[in-house]
Amino acid sequence: MATQFPTREELRVWRDFVETGEAVRAAMGARLQKSGLSQGDYAVLLALSEATGRRLRSSELATAVGWERSRLSHHLGRMEKRELIRREECVTDNRGAEVVLTPAGAESFQAATRPHLRDIREVFVDALTPAQLAAAGEIMAALREHLARG
Repeated sequence: MATQFPTREELRVWRDFVETGEAVRAAMGARLQKSGLSQGDYAVLLALSEATGRRLRSSELATAVGWERSRLSHHLGRMEKRELIRREECVTDNRGAEVVLTPAGAESFQAATRPHLRDIREVFVDALTPAQLAAAGEIMAALREHLARG
């Protein structure tokens, strides 16, 4: 059975999806940068702020932010130098490390959160009608489900 390629219209929609996603991420990244945090910093700080004890094993954090462990390790090194996080030996398993949110990291995260939420509203939510926002949610759920089935 031959593979059916996307139609011209399907390719146009795909390209719009990719280009628009990149434009939204770039706009949000530029706005977030004003707070002194990158999108990666914010994702790490968000995951840690929501974790029990404000700490996660490195492997759990990598899963939470959707990164390869090597990328996370390099990023954590930069965040550690800025004292946003610290790494500690895992008390329950000496083979692993836990990433811990520092007071400075929590403060930076809190300072960035209100402006970031306003930016989400301005860049994303306000661009869509309620029906479009609901449809976007359904589309993202369908894509996640499809990918999970793999």
